[in-house]
Amino acid sequence: MKIVVLSDNRQLQEALEFEHGLCVYLETEKYKCLLDTGASNMFVHNAEQMVIDLADVDYVFISHGHSDHIGGLQSFLEINSKAKIIMSHNALSQRFFSERKGLNEISSKIDISNYLDRFIFIDEYTEFENEIFVFPCRQSIYSMPKANRSLMSADSNGLKTDNFNHEIVVCFGQKDLLVYTGCAHHGVLNILNSVQSITQKQISTLIGGFHLLDGYPDQYETDEEINEIAESLHVKYSDTMIYTGHCTGNNVFSLLKKKLEDKLIFFHTGFTFFIHK
Repeated sequence: MKIVVLSDNRQLQEALEFEHGLCVYLETEKYKCLLDTGASNMFVHNAEQMVIDLADVDYVFISHGHSDHIGGLQSFLEINSKAKIIMSHNALSQRFFSERKGLNEISSKIDISNYLDRFIFIDEYTEFENEIFVFPCRQSIYSMPKANRSLMSADSNGLKTDNFNHEIVVCFGQKDLLVYTGCAHHGVLNILNSVQSITQKQISTLIGGFHLLDGYPDQYETDEEINEIAESLHVKYSDTMIYTGHCTGNNVFSLLKKKLEDKLIFFHTGFTFFIHK
């Protein structure tokens, strides 16, 4: 299994572009996938630089409806004629807003009318290829990220606090799983617990953002709360390799790293790794 980060907030190679968005390319002997499409068509340019042919992609999984994860989908549809697009129907049936710096829309206008036969909308546990498992996280054993408080959604009933009914979790593998969190708006611990409860499988690899931001204690998690998350990850998922970036803050990463050590790695645009199964 080959994993390449095509779009992220951070960049270490001058030849590659970066943005506030996330797109991950995943390839096995059986299929090629995109996990989200970033905020724009930037991932297309980066794929070209890294000699990845997006026309060959078989599946696109959209973790949730925010523009930094779905914004490049229209560009992808124009260059790929076969991939199935999997997401929650709630990702397109409502609009999304952030109140962090005043009320700003964080939806993307996407015209799927010419591609309806390629979309698969899921809101329950669904399997693909006998080793891809997709489902919403409905557990709330642990606290959800405090940064969620500034995020809103709107439908025909008006504006409300986002409940993230548009977020899905994507897992790959027959025995040990690779789990993709997107932004983990339901909370990384809730997601991992949900994965194990539903699949009854071990989690060997975790990749995605955690929506744990750097900021003032009254806005986001305190250092003590981050340390508690780190301790839970260390105790419950001691054999899991964790790759994070995008919406995981630098200070948050440093605190997690102290506990998780070599089990935690920061990714960036162009970051590539392999999993041998």
